[in-house]
Amino acid sequence: MWLDIVAVAVSYYKGHMASTDTNLTSKDSSKAAAKAAQDTWGDDTLAIRCGFERSHYGEHGEPIMTTSSYVFQSAAEAAARFGGQSDGPIYSRFTNPTVQIFEQRLAAMEGAEACIGTASGMAATTTLLLGTLQQGDEIVATRNMFGSTVNLFKNFLPRYGITVHWADGLDVNSWAPLVSSKTKLLYIETPTNPLTQLADIRVFADLAHAHGAQLVVDNCFCTPALQKPMEHGADVVVHSATKYLDGQGRCVGGAVAGSAELIDRLTAFMRSAGPCMSPFNAWVFIKGLETLSLRMQRHSESAEKLASWLDNHPKVSHVYYPGLDSHPDKALAARQQKSFGGILSIDIIGARESAWRCIDAVKLCSITGNLGDARTTITHPATTTHGRITAEDREASGIGEGLVRLAVGLEDVADIQADLEQALSHT
Repeated sequence: MWLDIVAVAVSYYKGHMASTDTNLTSKDSSKAAAKAAQDTWGDDTLAIRCGFERSHYGEHGEPIMTTSSYVFQSAAEAAARFGGQSDGPIYSRFTNPTVQIFEQRLAAMEGAEACIGTASGMAATTTLLLGTLQQGDEIVATRNMFGSTVNLFKNFLPRYGITVHWADGLDVNSWAPLVSSKTKLLYIETPTNPLTQLADIRVFADLAHAHGAQLVVDNCFCTPALQKPMEHGADVVVHSATKYLDGQGRCVGGAVAGSAELIDRLTAFMRSAGPCMSPFNAWVFIKGLETLSLRMQRHSESAEKLASWLDNHPKVSHVYYPGLDSHPDKALAARQQKSFGGILSIDIIGARESAWRCIDAVKLCSITGNLGDARTTITHPATTTHGRITAEDREASGIGEGLVRLAVGLEDVADIQADLEQALSHT
């Protein structure tokens, strides 16, 4: 009797394993077919469909995998996962399925091999720098960047023996003498925050590659919906997902996109240092990516209308927007971007006093340092986003006391214009 039971059990086990093997083969085949299909998809389809595999429940939307750890079938399986001999989630600090959907989707949209999500935009930059650089390495950058990035480069990197050489503006000729065999990264924003200056990505990439360095582009203002730096030669793209990738001012996060080899190195840093993205935030960003292209088109259309109107306003001495004929980089923007973006800045006659009066008088626009929101935001860069850098650095960057930055939202553009008109009347 016992022999009969054992025989039945062995027969069942063999059949189950054969079935499992067949299912695994079928799964691998399905994955390969899905990957082949994704290679033919357009940007908007990638933003909605890429990177998501349904579970056996057949869910239509991406799940939020709110778990810190994962259960293994055996000690051997756990050892294989932790040792890197088999694929699969290990711990949500560096392998969370929801975060991985966001990473795969953004990588596909940027045209990168891989991507890593981080806790914030500044965490993305920090992960890139500390995950790749070491004592004695050098960077070339410009002060024409987000204030926190300037502070990170200026006040913290030197503590770790990393030298930052500061170039004047985005004229590549002023960068060339600063690049040497020790240079590992050239770091640029394009367009810059807040003056919307542009760098010719291809020219900067050529300079970096001629010296064995890599070009890093902060693509926060454009996103892959408007600009794909890697198509122009960039090696690495960084994002504050907090901005347009989210699109509604809900969550804080960041990302680095680049080669698979680079992201493997950054994942090793993430595993030890832990500046990781939360599953919930990743899910919010996934939802944001689905409408990114549509939103960026609307942001750009409204910003262009407002920039043209403000360019002729008697209370405004200068408008900084790449879509204006007066902008020195308009031709470059037209060549490098799909449209001119949703950010513009203005110099208000009367310096800080007038700028603050205008900001204080808005009724529709939100007074906040964030950008990329569905709601139009307004801020005074010299005392907010760039308030922690020195006055000398602000002056060198062209950030004056009368400068006001507008991140144009998705409201009716006539309503935004009316609010700015009444606000400017107080200056």
